[in-house]
Amino acid sequence: MPLRSLHAAAVLLLVVLKEQPSSPAPLNGSKWTYIGPDGEKSWSKTYPSCGGLLQSPIDLHNDILRYNASLGPLAFQGYNQSASPQFVLTNNGHSVKVKLPKDMQVRGLGARYNASQLHLHWGDKNDPHGSEHTVGGKHFAAELHIVYYNSDRYPNDSVAKDKPEGLAVVAVLIEVGSSNPAYDKIFDHLKAVKYKEVFIPGFSIEELLPERPEEYYRYRGSLTTPPCYPTVLWTVFRNPVQISQEQLMKLETDLYCTHMDDPSPREMVNNFRQVQKFDERLVYVSFQQGKEMWCVGSVVPRCLFRMKSGALPLGIVTHALRRWVKSTLAAMGARCVRSY
Repeated sequence: MPLRSLHAAAVLLLVVLKEQPSSPAPLNGSKWTYIGPDGEKSWSKTYPSCGGLLQSPIDLHNDILRYNASLGPLAFQGYNQSASPQFVLTNNGHSVKVKLPKDMQVRGLGARYNASQLHLHWGDKNDPHGSEHTVGGKHFAAELHIVYYNSDRYPNDSVAKDKPEGLAVVAVLIEVGSSNPAYDKIFDHLKAVKYKEVFIPGFSIEELLPERPEEYYRYRGSLTTPPCYPTVLWTVFRNPVQISQEQLMKLETDLYCTHMDDPSPREMVNNFRQVQKFDERLVYVSFQQGKEMWCVGSVVPRCLFRMKSGALPLGIVTHALRRWVKSTLAAMGARCVRSY
């Protein structure tokens, strides 16, 4: 073929390629989605851990909850950031993410954990129940996750994410109610990251936390997105924060999980994983939950010990013992939660 013909063919090929509709992958380069052929039912085909043990999120219900008096308040360091330095706000194709400075730390987890990022999960305007964790089967409107890595063991989150005790996530449940100015410091910039990332003014992350943060659920689980590594120490705050209906609507309508030039744009909605099986695990809580008796192991010795230590009032223990006497001896040695 003459040189001139080769040149013309090359030019024609470039023109054809340029005219093809663009449909790039999400910004993080992965193909997984929450629904459809690449939805969560298919995750384990590409990411084996997603079909394995210790998966998250879970339903936090009475049968698996155990009070642990040794769970103390968490200490948050470096949370009160000023407007400078700025944060990077990113649409990664699956959620909106804020990259956090490494000098933000959480203490009280048995090791030092440095901040990595925070992100959110939510539903859609027709079914605004998009929290990942549920409490007694109840979904909340949305959920905030603050992700940390174990800096005593690992140099960064990329190294830590698939390692033992590598990550910790602090989760905030979000319900609809009063407007929350702290969350506007993220939500007001969502349209600017409809398809990309931007710099936003720094702000106090502590303002995003709920009242009484010393009350929380604690368990060992996994990342809730692929690759679903079972390396996460979860802390889910008991008390939700409130945002307004208008604020929630911004989450549900301002973001897209496709790029600007995609011929089939898709809104970013329902980006939450379904609750997972919780076989043979316990969730420990830092609070005592009303008129309930919490037992682990042999029923009578455990409850008598807790009465002696002051963890349970005499009246509750007396009532529990009466019920135990009426039950079969097989109940001894079993895990239990008894309401009265």
